[in-house]
Amino acid sequence: MIVLSRDDVRSVLDLDRLVDALADAMADLSAGRTSMPPRSSVAVPERHGTLFSMSAFLPSSGVLATKLVTLFPLNTDRPTHQAVICCFDPSDGRPLALMDGTYITAIRTAAGSALATRLLARRDARTACVIGTGVQAHAHVTLLARQPDLERIRVAGRDAARVARLADEFAKAGLRVEAAPSIEEGVRSADVVCAATHSDRPVVRRAWLRPGTHVNVVGWNASGDGEVDADTIRDSLVVVESRAAALAGPTSAGAFELRRAIETGVITADHVHAEIGELVSGTVTGRSDDGQITLYRSVGVAVQDAAAAGLVLRGAQRHGVGSVLALEEMTAAGL
Repeated sequence: MIVLSRDDVRSVLDLDRLVDALADAMADLSAGRTSMPPRSSVAVPERHGTLFSMSAFLPSSGVLATKLVTLFPLNTDRPTHQAVICCFDPSDGRPLALMDGTYITAIRTAAGSALATRLLARRDARTACVIGTGVQAHAHVTLLARQPDLERIRVAGRDAARVARLADEFAKAGLRVEAAPSIEEGVRSADVVCAATHSDRPVVRRAWLRPGTHVNVVGWNASGDGEVDADTIRDSLVVVESRAAALAGPTSAGAFELRRAIETGVITADHVHAEIGELVSGTVTGRSDDGQITLYRSVGVAVQDAAAAGLVLRGAQRHGVGSVLALEEMTAAGL
């Protein structure tokens, strides 16, 4: 079995291929060609924390994987999401690799937003605003900066100093990133908006959105009202990864903005227009005109982790990256 550190994972994961791999995985999921049970969870109430177990089998790519991921929203000295992923051989069940899943969780989420932007944003979209300054915001800027049609990326948040540091970090790396003076101004100026926070109140409001804006929503905080207001949900063409996952209960990390909008009568469950995989395959169409507001609400699904882990495993095998752990020898030795 190969053991891959976070640096190992970063070194072999091709971010452009990741977006395409996610597109294939999401199409397979919507077509029923995958095996992906609902995630299970264990609560740690005193820290508002949760341990999730997420497993998937992607027959088309030969990936069988499971992820264990913790969500501890009170963390300030380390990521709120921390994870490990284990890949198995689907032919005989042998464990093939144990890898860091923290980076994969962040970057595959951002890759999902990049895919949704590719499918739902207006063709003339040129400016994106990423709201947040944490791990997910960093990952979203990284992926959006690789999209050739986006000419300007702005970062916005409640802490001006952190916003400035994040924008400066990317600018020094030669990327077209700048700090927005406020969240509202950043949203008002954008063709694509990415909400990547743990905010307990909306950071995207309907009144701020220009006609034709595309919105990606990935943050998680079940104690408040979510990252987007109900008016935005009501007026948007809404796309999700999986209807079942998005509308699941809070212990499954479902899309609470959607659930609350349904519970309060703002929308019905039928308001969810499509799964992203249906747009990939072309079985459902997306944006109908350039004035329509579109919204992708991500909750993260196991096939995304499996697709990313499969790319990492193949890259590690090809380049000889990682440390070998001989589990069979340990078992024989009684360890």
